[in-house]
Amino acid sequence: MQSGFESVEGSVVAPLGFLAGGVFCDIKRLGTGKGSAKGQKRDLALIVSEAPAAAAGMFTTNQVCAAPVKLCLDRVSRGMARAIVVNSGNANACTGRRGLEDAEQMAAAAARALGLTARQVLVASTGRIGVNLPMNRVRAGIKAAAQCLGKTATHAAAAAEAILTSDTRAKQVALEFRLGGRIVRVGGICKGAGMIQPGMSRTGRRPAAAPRPKRHATMLAFLTTDAAVEVPALQRAIEEAVAQSFNRITVDGDMSTNDTVLLLANGQAGNAPLTVRAWDQPRSPRAQAAFARRFQAALNQVCLDLAQQIVRDGEGVSRFVTVRVTGAKNDRDAEAAARAVANSALVKTSWCGGDPNWGRIMDALGYSPAKVVEGKVDIGYSAAGSGSALWSLKGGQPTRATFGRLCKIVAAKEFDLHIRLHLGRGSAVLYAADLTEQYVEFNQGDVNDPAALGG
Repeated sequence: MQSGFESVEGSVVAPLGFLAGGVFCDIKRLGTGKGSAKGQKRDLALIVSEAPAAAAGMFTTNQVCAAPVKLCLDRVSRGMARAIVVNSGNANACTGRRGLEDAEQMAAAAARALGLTARQVLVASTGRIGVNLPMNRVRAGIKAAAQCLGKTATHAAAAAEAILTSDTRAKQVALEFRLGGRIVRVGGICKGAGMIQPGMSRTGRRPAAAPRPKRHATMLAFLTTDAAVEVPALQRAIEEAVAQSFNRITVDGDMSTNDTVLLLANGQAGNAPLTVRAWDQPRSPRAQAAFARRFQAALNQVCLDLAQQIVRDGEGVSRFVTVRVTGAKNDRDAEAAARAVANSALVKTSWCGGDPNWGRIMDALGYSPAKVVEGKVDIGYSAAGSGSALWSLKGGQPTRATFGRLCKIVAAKEFDLHIRLHLGRGSAVLYAADLTEQYVEFNQGDVNDPAALGG
């Protein structure tokens, strides 16, 4: 952990002025698929700021996006919010006009229960696609959740559980640090295990190609901070954090209709407000620029921790692999190469078997959009986090590294794959997983049980 950052309990309620809660309201009763068949598990969460909060977000760039994403795109653009209401077990995606109305009703019900206006409430959903929300149960759940809000780690844990679908465990983190003598906290919860390859942007539209693009289960993440941060700066910060974390993970290469990251900042820590100038203008006051870097570093760390928790809890996952590409023609090529390797079914199944198969990696590199010269490629493996790789391929040719030594590295539950292209200065890092029989069994469906089929 970076110096000066301390882990604390409470995730989304660790920052001052935030409440959370989660309840069971039986949203999953109507066919919501195998991933949701977990009995009486919490399935609706509320996260509330006691004070007005700046709001920022990042959203799926899938051309088919869910109703709550459409709602949040409009409301986050206004820059302020007080609450987030989330349901699991139903994505409210591909549900047409009724889906939009249901998302609006979720916000309105939460607003009534909390004494807010509907526009102050953001909405998120996750679960089966193409099924209408059971709104009577949702409204009842919102009322119950509003009555059990609290500031303890137990309340945060209830919210973290309520957003899960096929996840096997809750995902939480919070950090504490100082900004100008003030204690500041950043916390978050997230969910995701399958349908994981987020590609989020602030507008929900795919960014045009650029030399340094903002890279962007459903994965949902909800972040809170008591730092005072002006809205443009908050959006700038979440874009940078997501580019280095949630937009750098893949479990199965599938982008969801519902991917969402929301961040609320209520200023209760009492620091001097951070402005976008501290991020974008080198001549901003030295202290402000230093505070902005520190806040950004904390937010980056929280998002990366949560993103990596998603990959480690991926459906059927038995290996966590960090794919490191260097020497690409540019950063865009580096990312394209990394994604081709990380999403190759042949590469992923070889990882599952503990097989350091460089031939499959070379094949994936070759068909990627990246510029690749066969005679310049190096491929190696190392222990997780180690820069000392054992090279199986150098200059496009096998080395004398023994198969047994390579297998020993790839047998570990976590390891790094190093790829050097020797064509430029472009680089990328991706956090990936293997592909197992358990993933196939979990997702194949059961034609004898129509309720288990669908999105």
